[in-house]
Amino acid sequence: MDSIVSLPFVWAFLILFAIVMLRSNGTYWAGRGIAAGGRKTKMQKYLDSPAVLRAEKLIARWGAPAVSVSFLTIGVQTAVNMAAGLGRMPLRRYIPATIVGSIAWACIYATIGLAAFDAAIAAAAGSPLALVLLVLALGAVVLGVHLFRVSRNRKLDAAAMEDCPVMGVEIAAPERTAISEA
Repeated sequence: MDSIVSLPFVWAFLILFAIVMLRSNGTYWAGRGIAAGGRKTKMQKYLDSPAVLRAEKLIARWGAPAVSVSFLTIGVQTAVNMAAGLGRMPLRRYIPATIVGSIAWACIYATIGLAAFDAAIAAAAGSPLALVLLVLALGAVVLGVHLFRVSRNRKLDAAAMEDCPVMGVEIAAPERTAISEA
């Protein structure tokens, strides 16, 4: 059975373009659904606050370039598309931005991405050592991303604690009574 790697460029591009368009628009609409659902709960007062409304206006006006550029990144694309949906970016700005980004993404993956994938599979099939090295390299990348995220989260938590107005205040544990021990 042939894979997408063996397809002519045009077909690989069209398949990848369709996949990324479906994924990005699905993420956008999930964000729109979450925003709409949140407006029917106690979150409505926060979602309709002046700060959130200003943020939505900024996303509506300037978010299109961010959407397009996000397709050139790894790990940011989904977050940006979700934010565009949560921020209720108008479709007249979102759709052209996602088309531009999807074209760039499909071009990259239909050329460099699939060629690298094909080369890695061929190397692994020809040599057990290459397969082991490939698995180790992927493991190193996953570990590196995990350690980076843990480090970043610790820095963000430390910065948040510095800004905390009640930093250093200890909260006493509730006292145990005979009733609660029974």
